[in-house]
Order: sequence, then structure tokens, then C-alpha cells
Amino acid sequence: MPRPAASPSARTPAPSPARKALEKLGLTRDIDLALHLPLRYEDETRITPIRSAREGETVQVEGTVTASEIQMRPRRQLVVTLEDGTGSCELRFFSFYPSHQKAMAVGERLRARGEVRGGFWGRQMLHPAFRKAEGALPAALTPVYPTVAQLPQAYLRRAVASALARVDLPETLPPGLEPPLARFDSENGLHRPWGLRESLLFLHNPAPDVALATLQDHSHPAWQRLKAEELLAQQLSQLVSKRERARLRAPRLSPAPGAQALHEQLLAALPFSLTAAQRRVGEEIARDLARAVPMHRLLQGDVGSGKTVVAALAAARCMDAGWQCALMAPTEILAEQHFAKLIGWLAPLLAARGRQVAWLAGGQKKKERAAMLERIASGGAALVVGTHAVIQEQVRFRNLALAVIDEQHRFGVAQRLALRQKLQHDGMEPHLLMMSATPIPRTLAMSYYADLDVSTIDELPPGRTPIVTKLIADSRKDQVVERIGAQVAAGRQVYWVCPLIEESEALDLSNATATHADLSEALPGVTVGLLHSRMPSAEKKAVMEEFKSGRMGVLVSTTVIEVGVDVPNASLMVIEHAERFGLSQLHQLRGRVGRGAAASACVLLYSTGDSGRLGETARDRLKAMAETTDGFEIARRDLEIRGPGEFLGARQSGDALLRFADLATDTALLEWARAAAPQMLDRHAALAAQHVQRWLGGKADYLKA
Repeated sequence: MPRPAASPSARTPAPSPARKALEKLGLTRDIDLALHLPLRYEDETRITPIRSAREGETVQVEGTVTASEIQMRPRRQLVVTLEDGTGSCELRFFSFYPSHQKAMAVGERLRARGEVRGGFWGRQMLHPAFRKAEGALPAALTPVYPTVAQLPQAYLRRAVASALARVDLPETLPPGLEPPLARFDSENGLHRPWGLRESLLFLHNPAPDVALATLQDHSHPAWQRLKAEELLAQQLSQLVSKRERARLRAPRLSPAPGAQALHEQLLAALPFSLTAAQRRVGEEIARDLARAVPMHRLLQGDVGSGKTVVAALAAARCMDAGWQCALMAPTEILAEQHFAKLIGWLAPLLAARGRQVAWLAGGQKKKERAAMLERIASGGAALVVGTHAVIQEQVRFRNLALAVIDEQHRFGVAQRLALRQKLQHDGMEPHLLMMSATPIPRTLAMSYYADLDVSTIDELPPGRTPIVTKLIADSRKDQVVERIGAQVAAGRQVYWVCPLIEESEALDLSNATATHADLSEALPGVTVGLLHSRMPSAEKKAVMEEFKSGRMGVLVSTTVIEVGVDVPNASLMVIEHAERFGLSQLHQLRGRVGRGAAASACVLLYSTGDSGRLGETARDRLKAMAETTDGFEIARRDLEIRGPGEFLGARQSGDALLRFADLATDTALLEWARAAAPQMLDRHAALAAQHVQRWLGGKADYLKA
């Protein structure tokens, strides 16, 4: 019986390994390849006489092979002698194939490029790049691209060159809106404008006489043009998002006439007075809530600045208008902290009005959860506090009008987008208040958070004790344990934070379980507790209650206590392997002490490992921690050290939305983009849309989350 003819799809050849590698790098469109810029360049445009090649220089030489042999000492290697009439150079290869021997046989004329070394027998190159000396020398520097396995540079260069020849790159910047590149250009004596196509062609094939430093530090006008266009696309995307939201409707949240407003009752019941900064941001939020446009505001403030009470006042205004409010925190411990505070402040006031506060978390018993879900759906729960369980499918709100997200950068993009979509009611959007104890540096607020209104609490409540930060090598751990004993004997409490729960063969780090056992043995008569994220919720809650009550002197924990935990009697924080933590995380952990009247200290125990010294990044982080307790300065340095991709966490869902621009150095271009975006959107809407699509594609939604 004849076999059926293969379908067209069955006859389609499988993609080559190189094609798969291109897809892995996200290089699927011509524009993707055009924007895949070189990491560095090799100068193959000139030949250096061997006699003139200096030790340590990377040069290209050309000559004839006069000897080629495999030597076995000290290890198997191919040694080729190249002569050009001015001198000779040995090419040594410790890894080679028979094809290499054939290509470098005696009598062959070669070009070899590598670093010149001075050996016992004269000049040498180890594993140089080589090719037959055929054809004219290149007219431009040779680009070296970021790549992956199975994607050779030669293949990638051909793919990029082909894409550049095909890609349609019409200018999207209208006349009069070109970025101010002349001032970046003056050193080169170039004052002509650089277009996008011209810039890309130059960066893929720069002239040999260009100053390499301007390519490496991205100060060349061609680089500046790309960074300006990228920043403009980001600003346009954010501005479109902001304008789209301005057209949406949201409930006006003003207090009901007659009775005393709930937020006023809350202010009267609080056992402390608000700072001037808290009152100012509270009024900014109140003005937003009274409008029929959805609020989209970021409330930022340093550790302990009092953001929770500002959120409580916003919630009171919402509930006073007859609507529901939800507060979502990234961890159960933090959510419970909020729940306890809000219950204490608001529950008595709500009870007088016949309304309640509900709690939602992943570890709830089925019966308790069902009761909470019913209370939320009926509207009996005016305030709902919880973890990401608040946005699960089975949760139905009767009339939610305000969502407060604490530590918003800890939630993924998909979760925040789901929250906005879920919380729509009768065609209206909820007001959204996002809180962060990691202050946002100005350039970051201008770029990634350009669609947000930002309120800043820049003042700490009175009575906060300055925290002394000490850097101590882990070889002096015994002295730290003695200090702990003295603190506990004086009636104080101590945190000891470890980076891992269990032993890891990959990382030689102390773990919480072992440290708990060691400290229990070293501190007889002291109650030492253990807290980590894998413990059941009830057990975690019981441990925290023991510590808060003062019955537990030392709490050994992982970073589960990073935010929100408030124990005023705790006066010493020890962070083990501090060199492994991020800067904002160290600052958050340090903020768990100094919350009472007692003098407080934070000890950063660091390990230098086998090398005997810290890496540069770890040293910079620890130095910053020792030099300042100002969260805004910490955030600025954190941005410098890590860059915006890591600083923002899940906001970008792993995609670096700024590939070329550097927020630390490109402030002038960012200012230009901020000014140009509204003009372009108002006068050239079609070009603006084309510009965003070229640079961001489908990533634009992530900026809106």
C-alpha cells in the first residue's frame, strides 16, 4: 500500500542549532538583530610588523608558517612559527583539531590576532584568532556580539549584516524633537545630527579611527541617539498609560455628611501624633480619593517612617464612603502585622457602625476561609487584609474601591495586572495605593514610575534611636555571641538573621537550623527561637508571639522578618554572611531594630571565604551600610551597584526594558525624553505609536503594572 504524501509542514526542515540559538536570544525580527549591538570590537583593519609588536598589546600580524609541530611537554600543544621578514612569533594552541594543523601547515600565509607575550624563545601568542591571508583588510572594526553556545560569531555577524540590509528604519522622531546630541559630540568635532539608521550602521561597523573609549563608555553620539530613542519609548508608554487611566472612572470617596468622619475618629484615637510629612501625604491621597479618576499613587518612605497609619487613614476614608478596601502584603508575617495594627485602630470604630475587618491567607482552615469569603461578598467586611490570597479567583468583593499593596515590588507583574483587572466594579476601576519601604531614586521615579504619582514621607517619627552599624569578620563571631548575652541580661532582645534554611554544598553558608542549635548551646538559660518560611503558619505565629511578648531573648531567622516586624524592645540585629545580601535587604533588616528608646546596633558579620578578601560589589554594599542609615541614599547607591533591572525586581518580569540607557549617567537624555513625550503624543500620535512598538513591542504592558 503506498505511503501517503507528506504534508507541507512535515517536509519543513527542522531549524538549525544556530537558528534555535537566535530564537533563544530573542533575535526573531530584523529589528531585533539590528538592535543587537556589539559587546566590543577587534581591530583587523591593520597589520603590525612582528618586530614592532610590544608585549601586552593585542595586534594582528601577517606572515608565512616556517614551522608547525605538536609538542608533548609540559602538555600536548600545537606550536606554529610565523615569520614576516621583520621577526618571528610563536602561536601556541593547547586545544586544537587536525583541521588546525592542516590550515597552519608549513608554507601557508596567515593572519593571526592575539595578545603578544614575551617568552624565553621570543614573542608568543596563546590561542590567537587566525585565518588565511586572503583579500583586502576590513575597512571597519570587527564587532564581537553577545552570543550563546552553538551561535558562532561569524554566523551572527552575517545575520546582523543581512538584517541591517533588509530592515525598514524610517525616522520616528519628528523635526524639531531630535535629542540634544551636539553637546555629547563636541570632542569629536562632529556637529551633524545622527539618525537611527546611521547610528546602527556605525555601531555595527565603526571606522577604525574612532576613539574606542567613546564606544566602550557609550558616550559616542551614535550610542547617545539609541539611548535617547529608547528612553523616549519608555516615557511615551508611561504617558499613554497615565492618560488612559485618566479617562477611566472611579468612585469618589468623600465622607458621608452628618456624622463625624471615620478618619477623624481614627486620628483622635491614635496614641501618637502624625508627623508633618505624614499629614502632607495623607492630604495628597485624600485629594486623589475625592476625584472620579482612579488614583495610581506610590507611597514611599524609609523604614519606620509610618506608612501603615497613612494607609489606615486612606482606608478609613474609603470605608466611610460606604465602600470596601483591601490591603495586600507579600508575606503572611507582614500581613499579620498589618492586620494586628489595623484591628487595634479600626475594629472598634467599624464595630460601632456594624462593619468588620476580614483576614485572608493561604494557610487558613476551610471553615474560617468560607466565613471570610461570605463576609467579603456580602460587604460586611469593610476592610480585607491578607497575602496574595486576596486576589484568588474565589474572592468576590461587593464594592471594592481602594486596593493598598504593601512592598509592591515584591509582587510579580502578572499578580499586579491580575489585581487591577479583578478589582473592577460596575465599569469603575479601584483606586490603587502602592507602598514601598525601599525609596525610589529620582531617576528611577522619572523613568520606570513615570506613570505614577509619588508621595514621599521624608521624616521619621520622634523617638527613633539612631542605629550604629558595625562590620565584623566572622572570625570574631565569639565576641558577638558574648555581646548578645550582655544584651539579653540587660533585658533586651536580639535578631540573628541567616541567609539559608538548610545546608548547601554549593554555598558554604551557615544555616538557620545549625545557628539556632549553636546559639542555644552558647547561651544557657536564654530562650532562643527559630523562624523560617517553611514552618507552618501556626508555628510561625506562635514563635513571633513569644518574641513580641519578651519571653524569647534571641530569634534566629531567615529573611522572613525583613519587613513589617515591629518589636521595640529588640536592640541588636546580627546579619550573618552579610556579603550575600542585597543593599536594600540589609537596610530593611537593619530597620527591625532602633524602634524603641534603647540604643541599637546592627552587626554585619561577613566572610571573606578562601580568597581572604571581599568581592568589589559586596565591599561597596557593606561600605554603604556602614556610612549611612538614610534610606534614600541607600537606594541611590543600590541603583548604582545593581542597575534598574535588579532594583525593580519582578516589575519587568525578567525583561530589561532599558537595554542601552543608564539611569546613573543619562539624566540629561531622560530629561529630554520626559519633555519630548507629551509633545510627540499630542502632535504626532501615529509616529509615537510606531516608536513604542519598535522599541518595546509587547513589553509596554509591564510598565503599566
